[in-house]
Amino acid sequence: MSTRIELLQGTLDVLILRTLAAGPAHGHAIVKAIERNSEDVLQVEQGSLYPALHRLIRRGWIAAEEGVSENNRRAKYYRLTARGRKQLQVETTKWEKLARAIGRILRPAGEEA
Repeated sequence: MSTRIELLQGTLDVLILRTLAAGPAHGHAIVKAIERNSEDVLQVEQGSLYPALHRLIRRGWIAAEEGVSENNRRAKYYRLTARGRKQLQVETTKWEKLARAIGRILRPAGEEA
């Protein structure tokens, strides 16, 4: 049984924003950072990544520019915008609230683990 988990819809956006908070990155680097930082539990499919990046650009939360990757190939680099930084705070608060609520359901008060 695989220990990797595919992302729920909407989760990828906040993970991309959080990843880009560390600095600009190209698509492959974003995927690798999410996988590495989740200790390889979360899996990002290429078919999900680029639609999410385009959606975030349309919302003005990230911007893209051409650059050269570490292996000397042309790549599009994505960076967090000021609006994206604010939205990351909003989304982080929402996810923390959701995680606490799910935790309360999974571990009701008074129940043994």
